[in-house]
Amino acid sequence: MRAFTKLDSYDSETGFLNVIVETPQGSHNKYNYDEKLQLFKTSSVMPTGTVFPYDFGFIPSTLGEDGDPLDVLLLMEFAAPGGYLVSARLIGVIEAEQTEEDETERNDRLIAVSMESHRHKQAQSLADLGKDLVDEIEHFFIKYNELHGKEFKPLGRHGPKRATKLVKEGQARFKRKQVRES
Repeated sequence: MRAFTKLDSYDSETGFLNVIVETPQGSHNKYNYDEKLQLFKTSSVMPTGTVFPYDFGFIPSTLGEDGDPLDVLLLMEFAAPGGYLVSARLIGVIEAEQTEEDETERNDRLIAVSMESHRHKQAQSLADLGKDLVDEIEHFFIKYNELHGKEFKPLGRHGPKRATKLVKEGQARFKRKQVRES
């Protein structure tokens, strides 16, 4: 059983979103959590000059349409080590399709702000980040996927209500899978 299946998507006391960091900001390496090993392992190395602009991770006890936990880009001043739990607030989502070897599936990118962030603490939605920063984040995901032989096609940008709805859908998908496996 996954170590993170016992961790809820939201903290029951504070109501904050739980985010598990897989890949720290500034990393050239992409890390993924391996459920079977219950460890983080390197999944790819990016070319020189390419790094993750912010921490990247997942929301525990969720599943996306691709069968993986929901992805989240976490805005915070400094990198958190991989495997760390960070309390966050959803501010939006870049909805997208990802195509690999002629198979296309939804692979949205939730955007959240660390509850401890000073620089982004006022941000309540993607609009608060400014168009240029959101464009840069979207461009990163397009280029990152391109480097790995995939196409990342943004479908739209939405605020925290839509992002929260996607998390609820991911929680329901996760619960259905748990029931099937038990």
